[in-house]
Amino acid sequence: MPGRSIWKGAITFGLITIPVGLYTAVEEKDFRFNQLHGKDNGRIKYKRFCSVCGDEVSFDEIVKGYEFEKGNYVVFTEEEMDSIPADSIKAIDVVAFVPLEEIDPVYFQKPYYVAPEPSGVKAYKLLEKAMNESGRIGIAKVTLREKERLATLRVKDGIFILETMNWPDEIRTPDFSELDKNVEIRPQELAMAKSLIENLSDTFQPDEFHDTYRERLEAAVQAKIEGQEVAVEATKEPTQILDLMEALKASVEATKAKTKAAEAGKDESKEKSAAKKSA
Repeated sequence: MPGRSIWKGAITFGLITIPVGLYTAVEEKDFRFNQLHGKDNGRIKYKRFCSVCGDEVSFDEIVKGYEFEKGNYVVFTEEEMDSIPADSIKAIDVVAFVPLEEIDPVYFQKPYYVAPEPSGVKAYKLLEKAMNESGRIGIAKVTLREKERLATLRVKDGIFILETMNWPDEIRTPDFSELDKNVEIRPQELAMAKSLIENLSDTFQPDEFHDTYRERLEAAVQAKIEGQEVAVEATKEPTQILDLMEALKASVEATKAKTKAAEAGKDESKEKSAAKKSA
């Protein structure tokens, strides 16, 4: 189980209620740097102060204000915020079941595991099996951290995953004048581009991908700890494309060479394995 639940409630659909807990599904591994005073390495701290009277303000003196026009606010206390009704306060309220492919990935935000409470295991497994066999996912509403969110509920490896989503009115409409320009795409260029895509086509293997920047950063931190100097490399500027067709040809040739090298490596590994077995 990935830590303690961050929320407890229920999956609801129709008249069915399944008690569940919500668990963080992703562990961010970014490096976190503290801000220090360059002179003596002292931690930089921030104070909360009032812009009107200049006094330092404690948390229990802070209220929420919405700026409805410049410099004018309506103020809400915690009690007033809690009194505003939300249908999804303690529920993952499934309102529809749809095919996953109908949802554009631009809507997705953050995943959570949804695990059943002991009293809800049978209903949980029943819904999981029914959704698996129907090939559909749930569209739901849930309130997390004082905000009602749109979400999907889907099954992966026998467990429900809740993925919070952006509301449709939160997604900006793309408006880029550059895309209105008419350009000529020659058949040879299109064929070469499709050939490049074919050479790079593969199945998604998550374990093949890793954060190379974080690995280099870890190495740099360790070097600093050991008192070594960190070499500063000049930043390489991206290569400018002067001739699109030539760039496509070079890319296709490079991917072909890479594929051949990878296949040769696989054959060599197979030969070594076969030799070990026969020895």
